Amino acid sequence: MIPKGYNEDLIEKATNENKEFRSLYLEHLELEKKLSELNKSKFLTTEKDIERKRLQKIKLSGKDRMSKILKKY
Repeated sequence: MIPKGYNEDLIEKATNENKEFRSLYLEHLELEKKLSELNKSKFLTTEKDIERKRLQKIKLSGKDRMSKILKKY
């Protein structure tokens, strides 16, 4: 998933040149997979819903940081 307003070439360049960005990007992809699995459920237990919200917050925080890094490119 590419943050809005950025192209694949820029993402690739940042991934290759910036360790923090690479780490955040890989974490973002992993969180996307976990959230996708949780969102497939018709019903979430309270614990699963709390976990989903926690993962969403982590993902958003990482996405914000990735955007800040990309603005430098």
